[in-house]
Amino acid sequence: MPIELLIFDLDGTLIDSSVDIANAINYAIEPHGIQPVTVEETINLVGEGITRLIEKIVEREGVNVNINRDALINRFIEHYSAHLIDNTTVYPYVRETLEELKGHKKAVLSNKREALARKTLDGLGLLKYFDLVVGSDTTKERKPSPVPIFYALSRMNASPDKTVIIGDSSFDIEAGKAADIKTIAVTYGYRSLNSLKGADFTINKMSELAGILRPK
Repeated sequence: MPIELLIFDLDGTLIDSSVDIANAINYAIEPHGIQPVTVEETINLVGEGITRLIEKIVEREGVNVNINRDALINRFIEHYSAHLIDNTTVYPYVRETLEELKGHKKAVLSNKREALARKTLDGLGLLKYFDLVVGSDTTKERKPSPVPIFYALSRMNASPDKTVIIGDSSFDIEAGKAADIKTIAVTYGYRSLNSLKGADFTINKMSELAGILRPK
């Protein structure tokens, strides 16, 4: 597969940030007496950006819908920004694979805000591998919209037929399909296998990526 540009999802694909996100959620909601979330619940909630994440928490059964969402978001960001990588880990084989694929242009496309995504990557020593970081607030729309992919294609001077997106959720696959690029789903992330059925390729660990890009 003659690929020039690799677009990677962040949370659930390159890194497992679920514990730090859960801690930030619980910090944000604690003053309101909302039941704390578990890490498992957090994994099911993430993927659509901070605003939607907080909305889901507020909309849970029994929660007062009159709670100020902006205040919750600000409190979440306050805590999360200060504790981005306390418990966040890089998935196995990610560093080695990024090193192996140095010859490709690479971008991160996350529904995390750009500044937080960039700071996370930098703190984990991964930022050096990427030519571009696109967050939920970089463009007017976010995944599953193809708009962020079109932005990345434009910025990286890449064509759709030589670009692939690698991610762990249906948002990545839907965005890739809408942008007419190839899609690769990782099975070790936050989402079930059932939600990844539409991907062109599936890998069980990041070290399998090079084999798809450079078939023997």
